[in-house]
Amino acid sequence: MATLKLIPVFLLLQLVISVFFVDPITAQGLKVGFYKKTCPSVEAIVKKTTAHFISRAPTLASPLLRMHFHDCFVRGCDGSVLLNSTATNQAEKSAIPNQSLRGFQVVDAAKAAVEKACPGVVSCADILALVARDVVSLIEGPRWEVPTGRRDGRVSLASEALTNLPPPFFNITQLKASFTRKGLSVKDLVVLSGGHTIGNSHCPSFTNRLYNFTGKGDTDTSLDSNYIPKLKSKCKPGDVTTIVEMVPGSFKTFDADYYTLVAKRRGLFQSDAALLTDSDTRAYVKLQASTHGSTFFQDFGVSMVNMGNIGVLTGSAGEIRKHCAFVN
Repeated sequence: MATLKLIPVFLLLQLVISVFFVDPITAQGLKVGFYKKTCPSVEAIVKKTTAHFISRAPTLASPLLRMHFHDCFVRGCDGSVLLNSTATNQAEKSAIPNQSLRGFQVVDAAKAAVEKACPGVVSCADILALVARDVVSLIEGPRWEVPTGRRDGRVSLASEALTNLPPPFFNITQLKASFTRKGLSVKDLVVLSGGHTIGNSHCPSFTNRLYNFTGKGDTDTSLDSNYIPKLKSKCKPGDVTTIVEMVPGSFKTFDADYYTLVAKRRGLFQSDAALLTDSDTRAYVKLQASTHGSTFFQDFGVSMVNMGNIGVLTGSAGEIRKHCAFVN
């Protein structure tokens, strides 16, 4: 007791604060194994369903991972990106940034299978978070524990997707501000950017860097000049249909090659190149490029959990949708 009396009051307050806030995920109502009693087979069902699709179409991994990101950055991780538009409302799906999303049938199939086993228990938001984890692990990426307990939102607005999703032409200041608003760190920004190691992009997302970067018919000087002719051979001016691999040669495998490409100034988007303009993000890019992604897999799982915690609905908020594309 004598030792305790010597501790200043403000230190005791800090200790109490650290005890109660060390795990913000638990504080918000999410936890690993949330469905342990109510739907113990949910993760096995979702993984089996996801594997069925990915084994036949591995290119679905990237849009499904991006779907979770696009869900969380608009209204939080509430499954709002899964809702269809109605006669009176344009949903997030219809917004330009989301028109290239694919794989909704995977989430719908997983939901149907889960509903058969555990009707009315598991949210679409949680299923999407689990699918995003599973597609990464199924293409040789990391696997992480997904805290669950999210509930589904009832609102989905295309206009909110436009204002909340960071576009591929953002600079580092804009990217950091976008992530900060969602409660994510600079490290989360550079780690989650590593998701670009899989998938493709349509030409319009980056051709301004090739043909008319400053409005004078010039190219982006932050892009490797030797790489520009290769990209121009794939994307002619005005081409809106051709797709290009984000990381040539390994776009179907989840690895750290993205950072090697960015370090060589060959990242496809301006937002990729922007990672070299900040000391912290540049240091992380160079570390992963030089060590073949020594910490990337572990970091990615941590940042995905952080992202999956954005603005979640828990408890009695929202609902558990019967079908992911429609409110109950």
